[in-house]
Amino acid sequence: MSDTAKALLEGGPKDLPERIVPVPPPGTDVKIEFLGGYEHFRATPRQADTPEGTLPVYEWWERTEFAG
Repeated sequence: MSDTAKALLEGGPKDLPERIVPVPPPGTDVKIEFLGGYEHFRATPRQADTPEGTLPVYEWWERTEFAG
């Protein structure tokens, strides 16, 4: 088992390849590079049972596009 803390991502694109990701430092959003931009997820007070244990839930809140 890994010692890396993980989080569950909810919402955003249905075809996002990973839904369980490393947890960022406290107070930081999760930012996932995806199809020419970034999907942004914010921490919620919720937790969810997953195959990797009970994890904090981060919820999608916006997408930003790459400049160019």
